[in-house]
Amino acid sequence: MIELLAPVGSREALIAAVESGANAVYLGGKMFGARHYAANFTDEELSAAVRFAHFRGVSVFVTVNTLVDDNEIPVLVNSLQHLYDIGADAIIVQDLGVAVVAKKVAPQLPVHASTQMTVHNIEGVKFLANLGFTRVVLARELSLTEIELICKEVKNEAKKINVEIEIFVHGALCICYSGQCLMSSMIGGRSGNRGRCAQPCRLPYTLVDAQGINLLEHRNAGEYLLSPKDLNTIDLLPHLIETGVTSFKIEGRMKRPEYVAVVVDTYRRAIDSYLSSKEGFSVSEQDKKDVTQIFNRDFTTGYLINKPGRNMISDRRPNNRGVRVGRVISYNPDSGRAVLKLDEPLQVGDIIEFWVKVGGRVNTTVTSLAVKGQSVAEAPAATEVSVSVPTPVRVNDRVFKVYDRRLMDKARAFFTGPAAVRRIPVDIIVAVAQGQPLSIEMQDADGFVGMAKTSFVAEKALKRPLTKEIIAKQVERLGTTIFELRELTCNITGEVMVPVSEINDARRRAVEQLEKTRLARFSREQLRRKEFSLADILPVPVKNALKSNKPDLVVNVDSVEKAAAAATSGADIIMFGGENFTGNVISRNDYLGALDISRDSGKKIIFNTPRIVRFWQMKDLVPELEWLAGLKPDAISVANIGTLYLLNGFSTVLLHGDYPLNIYNSITTRFLAGNGLVSLTLSPELNFAQVEELAGKSNIILECLVHGHMTLMISEYCVAGSYLGELHNDDCQRKCLTGRYWLKDRKNERFPVVSDQYCRMHILNAKELSMLPHIPKLCRSGIGRLRIEAKYMATEEVGRITRLYRELMDLGEDHPLIAKDKADSMEHPNITRGHYFRGVL
Repeated sequence: MIELLAPVGSREALIAAVESGANAVYLGGKMFGARHYAANFTDEELSAAVRFAHFRGVSVFVTVNTLVDDNEIPVLVNSLQHLYDIGADAIIVQDLGVAVVAKKVAPQLPVHASTQMTVHNIEGVKFLANLGFTRVVLARELSLTEIELICKEVKNEAKKINVEIEIFVHGALCICYSGQCLMSSMIGGRSGNRGRCAQPCRLPYTLVDAQGINLLEHRNAGEYLLSPKDLNTIDLLPHLIETGVTSFKIEGRMKRPEYVAVVVDTYRRAIDSYLSSKEGFSVSEQDKKDVTQIFNRDFTTGYLINKPGRNMISDRRPNNRGVRVGRVISYNPDSGRAVLKLDEPLQVGDIIEFWVKVGGRVNTTVTSLAVKGQSVAEAPAATEVSVSVPTPVRVNDRVFKVYDRRLMDKARAFFTGPAAVRRIPVDIIVAVAQGQPLSIEMQDADGFVGMAKTSFVAEKALKRPLTKEIIAKQVERLGTTIFELRELTCNITGEVMVPVSEINDARRRAVEQLEKTRLARFSREQLRRKEFSLADILPVPVKNALKSNKPDLVVNVDSVEKAAAAATSGADIIMFGGENFTGNVISRNDYLGALDISRDSGKKIIFNTPRIVRFWQMKDLVPELEWLAGLKPDAISVANIGTLYLLNGFSTVLLHGDYPLNIYNSITTRFLAGNGLVSLTLSPELNFAQVEELAGKSNIILECLVHGHMTLMISEYCVAGSYLGELHNDDCQRKCLTGRYWLKDRKNERFPVVSDQYCRMHILNAKELSMLPHIPKLCRSGIGRLRIEAKYMATEEVGRITRLYRELMDLGEDHPLIAKDKADSMEHPNITRGHYFRGVL
């Protein structure tokens, strides 16, 4: 069976999801959920929600998918134990540390991997399966072919990978790989990894060159260059079902319940249509219109079929555009009315929006309609109709219906009626004989049974003996329950009498027992509660002999020339390789060159690996890792759990864990230390106090980013190729290699845009991170390494910045500029301290 998994952000959305056909729902509590600004549920509401869903055979998955700080661990423990107690069917997590805590404090609570874990290859799936995850939500960037290959590998009996695969099939898309976006937190302090994304991708940007010239001014492009269309896979459902995926997930916990009702109902019927008859599969045009009408930014199939370039972007507007309903053919300023030629029906109560050529959007509720001077309640397509408009519009302005009253009324019927919409059929057997109580046995469509008997013993009837009709009138009264009568069997022996009140009471008790029986399948062993300390959850591993009291200076570069500049300017460790910010391939000769430089200058070297490793890259990565390991570097750095899974099989090389692993708490550091890593780069979203705390608790080398243009987004979408080249026509002209580009925002901040050798776009911070004045303090924090991100720097700049940090680290408070409190004189004006002194929400 294909599970249809629906988003729930409120009680009304829960009812809408269940009643419209979801097999499972996902929702969040007041803490630890990646949709902090949804209504969400209190502990009591969560318990009620689970009970409501379980009555109806619907599973409930609770989001615990934010990064968690050490100080939040005690609250997390209580929350996880509560979720276990109320019968939540699984938790959805991003933080490896949260998964470790869950396995310790509620070991029987299933754990699902959120899409925020950026799982994009089978090796990542295997890593999580080995940790006891029962389901993995794949990254939304994967193709149909990749999804099918992963599912095939999972279902391979010989390999016994005991995990389910879940994918998104509908709703909003992130332009960045989920779990890898720092843009919201770095710009506004609201972290997407902590559930508070401010959606900077939905803001306007201009693509400019080094001179600030708008490169798209004459290219028919909108200004919302990072705003994806919504995912819609309704036509691809047959292909998706055949991949072997377990669960189809709809995005939308921030959406209203009407949206949930319409989208779930449409996908439910479409899935059932294909499963019942592959040849007869179809989705009606009205269903497609309804899904479009309820909410859309226009639609895309994302990366499932190809790399769609600008065709994936809703660059004209970042929010709901509704359905085009017609055009303006005339406007009377005296009456304030416009005449529209309709493409779609329109009725009183609808809300329409005029896309005005000058002045943006004009929004109005249709309070009256007139056709040929006659007032009407509704008008069909192809009609010329007059409507009142609050401000002037122009001829040929397009008109969109953003609220369809009839559709909304239909959607609300799923969650506003007093009785259940989707009822469970029951077969009822009533037996009665003189001298015996009347018995009622109810069996539902799932095979669950409820039984009850009257307290009254049947007597011989003097006037009106019981008949099937009399009994039916009482037992079929199931209106306020979730059940409906399918078949009634009456076994009446002789002419007997039982009071109607007794029959009604027995019916109510039979229903109650049936409900208890249905809930019993979700019961689990009672949790043995105890107090847990951090050490109880995951003991500190044996002390790492590589840790030193004085931090090392690490410089991360992507060319041999930059490696040489860093080595001669005072770096202790060269980090080399992985993504190249010039788009050029890093060859084996380059690695050998960097290795020679490090060895000749007495420096250590860490070889980097790609942050994202898709299926097509894996065939080259495996032999490359074997070759790199054979060079005996001081470590190999990993940035995703799939690469970590591969390298765990290499016993001859030390491993470093990079910050894309989202290392935010001491549970995660201890877990990774126990999985073969000897050093870790902490999340750049931690503040100074958190960094100090983790350093004090750690036995492993911890590293912090202290300088450079940090990557805010990594994406399969390339803005330069999409708008300056022909990427959307499957003809990439590699425009990314012919110039330098920036995205300019509303405040005239310019964010560098670079492409790597794998044709992935990296959006860098407009401001350069600099901790120069605070290096002495960082050196006293217990941190083992300070790292400069130098891939975006020119070679000369790499040398200059490395020398500055070397001097400050060596002289500390004795450095002349520190002593005179003039360290900031070494910096240009366009710098940031990141989150060291502000942290994130």
